[in-house]
Amino acid sequence: MKIYLVDGTYELFRSHFGAPPRKAPDGREVGATLGLLRSLLMLLTTPGITHVACAFDHVIESFRNDQYPSYKTGAGVDSNLIAQFPLAEEAVSALGLVVWSMVEFEADDALSSATARFKNEAGIEQIVICSPDKDLAQLVSGSRIVGWDRRRDILIDEAGVVEKFGVRPQSIPDWLGLVGDAADGFPGIPGWGEKSAAAVLAKYEHLEAIPADPQTWGLSASRAARLAESLAQHWAEALLFRKLATLREDVPLKETLADLEWQGAYERLKDVCHRLGDEKFPRRVPRWRER
Repeated sequence: MKIYLVDGTYELFRSHFGAPPRKAPDGREVGATLGLLRSLLMLLTTPGITHVACAFDHVIESFRNDQYPSYKTGAGVDSNLIAQFPLAEEAVSALGLVVWSMVEFEADDALSSATARFKNEAGIEQIVICSPDKDLAQLVSGSRIVGWDRRRDILIDEAGVVEKFGVRPQSIPDWLGLVGDAADGFPGIPGWGEKSAAAVLAKYEHLEAIPADPQTWGLSASRAARLAESLAQHWAEALLFRKLATLREDVPLKETLADLEWQGAYERLKDVCHRLGDEKFPRRVPRWRER
């Protein structure tokens, strides 16, 4: 069997910017939530997809903000979207999916922890991580743990990670530590770009393994010298940024593999859809739980 682990926060943002706005009877904006429900129902009704879970950032801030105050926050995010976070979780849960709602951790940490927990389960053919976020590329392994950009319908396996980033999955946190991640709010190290970071890490894999002597890096002498000087001056930041980019595997998820099998929607979905102002959506749901 295959397990599909969905980045619900990414999907909600995608729906917010891709689905038309829509007001609920009480005047709330609910277009992103309805778009998310439609997207997940499309996933659940795809032949062969049986085991699915969805992780959300219940709040955008996490423990990483304690480590680096400039890490991403909810500042600047459309208030109409922020207001839909709890509503989206309620709707997805009513649809019958396992929902991991993150407060201390991030949704990506839940996906990482689920991957670590289930990857060695008997009978698991593949784990598909439904998100194009670059930090999730560190979870990819061979063709057994892959990423899936559902919007563009692109699967990325380990060879795909190397082709896209120039490094293997285990080097992605180091790569992000050097180049930064604007989406997560940390800048990287001055002078280090994607190509230079890939060239060095493809050879040495991790920051600690990069020789102090830049002559061995395989770059031009002047370029390597500038990069080495910058890395030496900003070594502590590089380690901190790598730590921020490293996904956790210790999120306390209580669900078993059997819990991830979709058994159908709960009756309460009809009430949720009524409050959302969409009476038609429940008619499209092909399966309902008996209790």
